Amino acid sequence: MISILLGCGLRRAELSALKREDIQVRQGHWAIVDPVGKCKHVRTVPMPTWVKEAVDRWMTAASITTGRVFRAVSRQGTPWGTGISENVVWYVIRNCAKRLEFEHLAPHDLRRTCAKLCHVNGGELEQIQFLLGHASVLTTERYLGCKQNLEEPVNDRFGCLFSKVLDSR
Repeated sequence: MISILLGCGLRRAELSALKREDIQVRQGHWAIVDPVGKCKHVRTVPMPTWVKEAVDRWMTAASITTGRVFRAVSRQGTPWGTGISENVVWYVIRNCAKRLEFEHLAPHDLRRTCAKLCHVNGGELEQIQFLLGHASVLTTERYLGCKQNLEEPVNDRFGCLFSKVLDSR
């Protein structure tokens, strides 16, 4: 669960509804196809290889070949039932966080961290918006904590090119 939330930026509802059949290859890359997000928005979410490998390990251990990827686990350690709720996702993440001695970690924190990691590693704002399924780029900007940098403005980076062209005339 943590791998998908952190690596793909899914919402709790999207994670709890995830089916084995939703994980497909698209344009030569693993993806979660057609998760239904807020306001019934549908998108395709790229799945990094490390996330796919983690999901494969879980599905092999849980003998999941079809249907929902995440299921309840009995006291004997065997999966049962047909799926989990959004609340179960929340409790699983909170319990994992406690074991790792993180005081306040919720599933949505992993979604925001996914966005920030994408941004720090050179991801374009528009592509991060697509990944997260935001209708507005303003929501994505809030996730990233974007602020205008007047000390080193982005448009200063190409100004020297134009001055060289103008100087050469």
